[in-house]
Amino acid sequence: MLKHCRWIPLIFLPCFFCFAQGQEKTDAIAENILRLQRNYGGWSKFLDKRKVNYNRVFSPSEITLAKAQKGLQDATIDNNATSSEIRYLINAYRKSGNQRYLKGAEKGIDYLLQAQYPNGGWPQYYPDTHLYRSQITYNDRAMINVLRIMQDIVANKNGFDVLEAVYKEKAQRAITSGIACILKTQVTIDGEKTIWAAQYDKENLLPAKARAYELPSLATAESSDILLFLMEQPYSSALVEAIEAGVKWFAAHKIENKEAVLIENSIQSSGKDRVLVDKQGATCWARFYDLKKQEPLFAGRDGIPHRSLSAIENERRVGYAWYGNWGDKVNKAYKKWKLRDF
Repeated sequence: MLKHCRWIPLIFLPCFFCFAQGQEKTDAIAENILRLQRNYGGWSKFLDKRKVNYNRVFSPSEITLAKAQKGLQDATIDNNATSSEIRYLINAYRKSGNQRYLKGAEKGIDYLLQAQYPNGGWPQYYPDTHLYRSQITYNDRAMINVLRIMQDIVANKNGFDVLEAVYKEKAQRAITSGIACILKTQVTIDGEKTIWAAQYDKENLLPAKARAYELPSLATAESSDILLFLMEQPYSSALVEAIEAGVKWFAAHKIENKEAVLIENSIQSSGKDRVLVDKQGATCWARFYDLKKQEPLFAGRDGIPHRSLSAIENERRVGYAWYGNWGDKVNKAYKKWKLRDF
């Protein structure tokens, strides 16, 4: 999740092609991606418990290890995993014509389709289901990343027009089911629709806990991503209701004339601290809000909820994004959405 981001910003990596007479053109990064693809189609975030870095030459021992780990059940959609590999392979195929890259991307898409729950949600990990890995996960755009791939397949965008027509039908069903899940999981408090939690129990669709400091709560970062996605969809009264409620919630819960900043502080164990300071004209939102009073919520590694950031340990204060401008993105997109001709 947020703390365990992978190093690989695939969209910024260059393509390295080589060509030998009688052989297919190859891309070094795509070759590494195929090496680490699990035999059921997905990708892990790690190679031998280390963050994946596709943009380098793998050693012979790493290649051997990758083959040995093909059957590990640790594939995930967390931190852009699997979705970024699929997108890279699609682009590598378009540039090289190498069928192995297309087959790898198709296998990854098949994995995503298989991982979707009947209720429309996606787990953070599949097929591993221990701890919070089986929960329906909006955290860090996990489910939204998958839905955007399905959306590109349906629209023949961003290179996905190379897929066979059958994928478009499957992707449309996945989108329809996924949006239904999103609408069902919008949290209602005191009879009013609000925003979304970061993760949900896959059975009862109630907000669920992930790591100790990620309590069941309203999650602004994830809700911002969800609202932006919903605003891209065709008109329906249910979508309009969800969007209007979410935008209204962001407007009602903004923190005005405040900004979260990282400062030097030699007294703290980390040598720094994160504090909320006065700043005229600034607007921010807390990362989490509780499910009763809808007030900012903070927790450290002990999992105890607090009302102020200063109440949790320094390591968590400086090591997590507790405040952000997520509502600004919502407001900007909402103004454009209101002008759409449905």
